[in-house]
Amino acid sequence: MSVNVNRSVLDQFYRYKMPRLIAKVEGKGNGIKTVIVNMVDVAKALNRPPTYPTKFFGCELGAQTQFDAKNDRFIVNGSHEANKLQDMLDGFIRKFVLCPECDNPETDLHINTKKQTIGNSCKACGYRGMLDTRHKLCTFILKNPPENESGSAKKEKDKKNRKGKDKENGSGSGEAGSPNDIDAPDAVDRDDDDEDWGEETTEEAQRRRMEEISDHAKNLTLSEDLEKTLEERVNLFYNFVKQKKEEGSIDTADKEILAEAERLDVSAMGPLILSELLFDENIRDQMKKYKRHFLRFCHNNKKAQKYLLGGFECLVKIHQTQLLPRVSLVLKDMYDADLLDEDVILAWAEKVSKKYVTKELAKEIHSKAAPFIKWLKEAEEESEGSEEEEEEEEEDEQVEVVYLSSATQLKVETVKPAKEEEDIDIDAI
Repeated sequence: MSVNVNRSVLDQFYRYKMPRLIAKVEGKGNGIKTVIVNMVDVAKALNRPPTYPTKFFGCELGAQTQFDAKNDRFIVNGSHEANKLQDMLDGFIRKFVLCPECDNPETDLHINTKKQTIGNSCKACGYRGMLDTRHKLCTFILKNPPENESGSAKKEKDKKNRKGKDKENGSGSGEAGSPNDIDAPDAVDRDDDDEDWGEETTEEAQRRRMEEISDHAKNLTLSEDLEKTLEERVNLFYNFVKQKKEEGSIDTADKEILAEAERLDVSAMGPLILSELLFDENIRDQMKKYKRHFLRFCHNNKKAQKYLLGGFECLVKIHQTQLLPRVSLVLKDMYDADLLDEDVILAWAEKVSKKYVTKELAKEIHSKAAPFIKWLKEAEEESEGSEEEEEEEEEDEQVEVVYLSSATQLKVETVKPAKEEEDIDIDAI
């Protein structure tokens, strides 16, 4: 069954179709993996190498990918449903296939490895522009360009062919003073430029070119940052947040801070950095002020929550006199603010770690946290007990004892709950 390449278009006569993605889960336990059976056919419909959407899935899911082009096997580690991958494919199509001007999928990618940029051209409307290279897939694309020649590579090949023809014609025979023997200097060598740029001379076209040149510089910096080590990227993020704090714009910069962490691929470690820069001995008041900042990282992210606990331990080490007696209160505040999930706290309480502080201080912190941990466990047991009681009550309500004068023993009948009366729409009367 085929679907529209741009699934936001509901027209059944839409000409651009692709096969619906088929996924097959193989293996068990740690070796479980998802094979995308028809990835070659899907990629062909998108005019992209099959490795690109497969690697995109890996980036989005945080999973490793495997390519076996000879046997047409494209694999994402882990168990993933076809519908989920299909929805994720829509994201790949929006970012790397559809034209940003006309939403047409008849586009080509042009890789310039020298400038570390990815160009995009549309055959339908003539659009030519640059892709935003902040996504992790762009690093893979730059290292693995499409098999079809990009603009700059093709021009380079044509240039070499022209030189070869010149030599055959005798212009490269080595005669002194021959102008054909002198290569043009880099300053005037335009083989990396897009020849189409010279066609438009309007002010709007010139402004657009300047914006694209500026974007090239930004994207080059972004791709360079992603090549840095984890420690270097964490330092970049630290300096970014510190600058926002010094500028006085930290209070409303929660979205920018998250975006920068995602750009540098250090999202999970965000709460650790924020704890160092935004918290001190007045953490309980500061937590209310910066709750939104931490929620952007910690919501449904257990790894980020663990880093928040690590950041809190570091804070206790610095302000030991003020914070050690209040460990339980601070943990309760974090729990109430939805910054920490119950299972993350209980897992942390099970093991004393010396990752952030000394073993002795870690034991003290856990000792001070004991009252809160005890309360959390009791609350969990109570909630489980109340759920069981409710289930028993529901079962009791559906059983009725019937006394029959002719019976020698009691008869128990299961009574179906009576149908509720339909709600009456007063306006319809």
